Amino acid sequence: MRLSPTFSSLPDLLAHQALARPAAVALQFDHQTLTYGQLHAQVLALAGALRSRGVSAGERVAWLGLNHPTQVALLFALARLQAVLVPLNYRLAPAELQIVLADCRPRLLVHDMTFQAPALAVTAQTATICIANEALIVNTPATPHTDTPSWGPLPDSPALLVYTSGTTGAPKGAVHTQAMLLANMATAAQVQAITSQDRVLTVLPLFHVGGLCIQTLPALYAGAGVLLHARFDAAAALASMQRDQPTLTLQVPATLKALTEHAHWPTSDLRSLRAVWAGSSLLPPALLIAFEARGLPLCNVYGATETGPFSIALPPEKAAGHAGSCGWPAPGVQVRLLNPQNGVGQVLLRAPNVVAHYWPELPATDADGWFHTGDLGQQAADGSYTIVGRAKDMVISGGENIYPAEVENALATHPAMAECAVLGLPDARWGEVLAAVLVLHAHTRVTDDELTAFLAQRVARYKLPRRYVRVAALPRTALGKVQKSQLQTLFNS
Repeated sequence: MRLSPTFSSLPDLLAHQALARPAAVALQFDHQTLTYGQLHAQVLALAGALRSRGVSAGERVAWLGLNHPTQVALLFALARLQAVLVPLNYRLAPAELQIVLADCRPRLLVHDMTFQAPALAVTAQTATICIANEALIVNTPATPHTDTPSWGPLPDSPALLVYTSGTTGAPKGAVHTQAMLLANMATAAQVQAITSQDRVLTVLPLFHVGGLCIQTLPALYAGAGVLLHARFDAAAALASMQRDQPTLTLQVPATLKALTEHAHWPTSDLRSLRAVWAGSSLLPPALLIAFEARGLPLCNVYGATETGPFSIALPPEKAAGHAGSCGWPAPGVQVRLLNPQNGVGQVLLRAPNVVAHYWPELPATDADGWFHTGDLGQQAADGSYTIVGRAKDMVISGGENIYPAEVENALATHPAMAECAVLGLPDARWGEVLAAVLVLHAHTRVTDDELTAFLAQRVARYKLPRRYVRVAALPRTALGKVQKSQLQTLFNS
């Protein structure tokens, strides 16, 4: 079933909510709240301030800072001008930020005070004007502009430019139009059953589509309230779950792990939550068990920066019986496996929320509109999908295809294992063999032979790693993805 969004544009969405529920809380941040009426007024004021600074249709405005209501307001204000928000990953090095700015050339970079120094440093190398968030707010007109520009907000105009993490090369900016964002909101709100009565806890960074588009924007689409945190902190998140009583929250494996290992986890009151969602292709079994023990279904959503990202989802009622799965295609999303072998093929996605191109005009899909994810998946008899690894990570050993994620999942169940990564190494006899990089829990020890014996009870013999290396931490990109290319160097000696 293809969903048709209720609203024609982002400004239309917010204007409707401001009219329908002006006094309802849209955003709660720190000790302040913004009702839908107040958020709409701020958006109108920001649109006027941005226009007075020369921002016009098609131009970009970058944001460098922690999560903040202004970042959300900027998206809607720029949409009124047919301009584009570029949320910058604050974990990037200055040189990486400069690459992004050089690519999209924003007219303005708006920053918070936490990132004032890097903002000034990177804009000094470009023609971008740098302005503090506080100054933009202070300088907004006392009487907000209520007029709509002569061109008006258009559904097909670009609204959000999100850069990929660049694990395989230079980062690319995925261009999301207003129509694509609205399609994603409609789908995500339906699958998660978000209504105006919900309170969504947002702790993941809004510079990524996960934090912005899986629950935060869908909540506003449904007229719900968003409990926005500047950044993730396990103690603060658990305290908010108890104090503010959210009904939904989105996490990732790293934050789920931090929550379950926190001293307050066993005693925190989580009864207000009806489900916890995770943005991940694979969820470690230990996390599923930890949340099930608290009576909370741990749901999953699969997608990519280029796909909305709400593409395949595992709903609450199916979570317990589908460990390891990422669920079924969301409404309006088409999925197919490319060139499947033994039931495993590359996952292709086509949907109204899939971007058509990277900035400025590099195609993101094939001629038929399919986005090639690079992930390998398989479909079960009930129609659900499971991601088994990356196409480029697949290892062929002695003619057998091995998907590292399967071995990683098995290793993750060992009580000494904090995290792990499995990769292929060249081998004269077998072509490739598996190697495992391990991060053990503090004060634990396990030998290679013990690990091999443990795995031999869980995976086929040809899938057993031939080498193990223990490290303090796995190298990751700014978005938390393990950089397996760097792990290869551990085995070069």
